[in-house]
Amino acid sequence: MRHCLLFSLLFSIVLQLSGCGAYRNYDLELQQTTDQLKAGDTNGALALIEAHNPDEEKDLLYYFEKGAVLSAAGELPQSQVAWRSAEQMVIQRQDTIETAGDKLLSALGNQWGSIINDKIRRYDGYDYEKVMLTTQMALNQLAVNDFDGARADIKKTHERETMIARQRELEYERIENAAKAQGARVHYKDLQGYPVVMLDSPAVIALKNGYQSAFSHYLAGFTYEALGEKDLAAPGYRQAIELRPDMPFFQQALHDLDSPGLKAGESDVLIIVQSGLAPARSSVRVPYPVKLEDGQVIVANVSFPVMVPDTSTPHFDQISLDGRPKKLITVNNITDMSLRTLRDDMPGIIQRTTYRAFLAADVQGTDNRRNPAKASYVTHYDGFEHADTRTWRTLPNLTQVLRLRLKKGEHMINLPTAPGVAPLKIRIDQDRQIIGLRALGDRIYANGSAFQASTSPESRVVSGLK
Repeated sequence: MRHCLLFSLLFSIVLQLSGCGAYRNYDLELQQTTDQLKAGDTNGALALIEAHNPDEEKDLLYYFEKGAVLSAAGELPQSQVAWRSAEQMVIQRQDTIETAGDKLLSALGNQWGSIINDKIRRYDGYDYEKVMLTTQMALNQLAVNDFDGARADIKKTHERETMIARQRELEYERIENAAKAQGARVHYKDLQGYPVVMLDSPAVIALKNGYQSAFSHYLAGFTYEALGEKDLAAPGYRQAIELRPDMPFFQQALHDLDSPGLKAGESDVLIIVQSGLAPARSSVRVPYPVKLEDGQVIVANVSFPVMVPDTSTPHFDQISLDGRPKKLITVNNITDMSLRTLRDDMPGIIQRTTYRAFLAADVQGTDNRRNPAKASYVTHYDGFEHADTRTWRTLPNLTQVLRLRLKKGEHMINLPTAPGVAPLKIRIDQDRQIIGLRALGDRIYANGSAFQASTSPESRVVSGLK
């Protein structure tokens, strides 16, 4: 009875604090938004983002998604404004992690804050999203040859990684101590029916963690090299090598720091192709048996998150440059990073979810004792029991690169995802230059000062140049 009363009280308080946030179907909202983006309608995508976020006070995901759509559309200054707002929210929450609602829930008991649903928790962004935020901001700057501006964002990326490492160490220690105190340690492999294969894939396990990106550090090395700061470029390349020692591409960059300079009329060009969408999060129900003090075994159906990879963009590993095929090298995979993050976060998710299972089972056990004739050993269906499916969906999934030396002047680029479309024309006029493309479905978004807008009415290529 005591648990029932507390549960009802907490439920009413949370609803007042969070409105209808827990009922928000974020996955459906973003499916509608990304459908517009895949159709080349960035204005439609932006309109949906605004329609789905009517409150005056916007959340972190609003700025994540809006910045990404504006970047694809070539509205780089506006994209930076949105992402700067997201960055400011991340900074404000680095030290102050509790809202007034969280504090009230904490006053009711340290574990009660997660009794109802993880979706009620304020969305503070996953670690890899915070790191990729400043990386994407740097790419916006580099698209218009602002290496000094990119340098500032790259520095923030490094500082954020250091802070995240400290926070994760403390968090994992707290979870480990809590598990010892409870006397029970449940591993995700113990969850009947949970798809553990993806979390244990070699690509996921090979990652040092879920937030450090070898590409981000390589990009730092290229930026410092372009600014003539080879003493800072070398550590960037070395860190990329440490994170991905299996990639000769990173090792080559470090080796080439000591190579002869550029020839007259030549440019060191880094072509960056980002494709697809970050994976969605979905919710799966898993039966969890709970043994009560009176010997009853009640099966509670609880929910855990799983990742659903995006399949909107066909895989490709080369582009055509001036009519000649050029191989691309994959240097970042958000699906792998998100899976590694989920893998590392599972102990905390399990701790919160199994606590809810024990509570639900205790309530059912009390009902059984009161009315043995109608006893049930499976908890009643609870529509509120659902894993948190919020995540930054418009973040590009794959990042592929090609680095080569080109003569300054005009060049033509084709991507295999847009067959039959006139090549994109680029102009190389810097000693070191970055060319950025985004492929989504059969669309190509091109932004930055190097691109000329397509004039073909039949073209499925979307040029973001403004």
